[in-house]
Amino acid sequence: MTSEISLIQQIDALLPQTQCGLCGHRDGCLPYAKAISEGEEANKCVPGGQPVADTLAALLNRSHLIAEASVWPIQSDGRPQRVKAVIREDECIGCTKCISACPVDAIIGSGKLMHTVLTDLCTGCELCIPPCPVDCIDLVEEFDQVPSEPVRIAEQNDLRRRYYAHIQREEKRRIHRKGPVVRAEIDTELFAQFSTQTDSVPVIEVVEKPTTPVVQLDAKTTIELAKIRTQIKKLEKQLSVRDDAKKRELLHTLTQQLTQLQGA
Repeated sequence: MTSEISLIQQIDALLPQTQCGLCGHRDGCLPYAKAISEGEEANKCVPGGQPVADTLAALLNRSHLIAEASVWPIQSDGRPQRVKAVIREDECIGCTKCISACPVDAIIGSGKLMHTVLTDLCTGCELCIPPCPVDCIDLVEEFDQVPSEPVRIAEQNDLRRRYYAHIQREEKRRIHRKGPVVRAEIDTELFAQFSTQTDSVPVIEVVEKPTTPVVQLDAKTTIELAKIRTQIKKLEKQLSVRDDAKKRELLHTLTQQLTQLQGA
């Protein structure tokens, strides 16, 4: 088992950590590394291109295969052109879906406010584009100097750390999340296992959803709860526009009533 984990780590170290899912493993480079160790072909990493396919073949003592083609031209280092996402900010509606989709937290913004991409952190993974309801995100070529090997490895290590931190935060949010998940579900247990094998990434802990007894409410209480929730939402909306001491006091009272009824 130790040798198997070591092999997966060696494979993962060679992957670019874009976490793009273009290899068919939507939840990142580590699941693809695991699949390669189990026999899957090692030429599916699109952003890694032929250099990664050849390096993996040498590591695994396998036949050299032609790498999956990219839609972007090839750089001087044999890899596809590096690209970055750019938000057309005047068209952004602040829906936050791109923020949830970004695997390395390279997008910042708040609900109903303009978002922007931190281009130094963006991997060009494209995962922010499909969820955008107004199609205001473009991919643009990055014409900076092609990074040296030490710089590229440092970038990969940083992206890996950011992705593990992203996974841990999403795992904590998972049990409280309402609505659909923007990106593919992540095999958190796999990442948690590997996070304990190295000090170079944040340790991931799988969060178990707490089991709470189901409280059966009568019809009268259910109707009362619905009325209070409606009042609370209305007050919160009004207070977000203009503060009012009486309304804030009423909101506090209603919130207490709601808590009491829910615990009844």
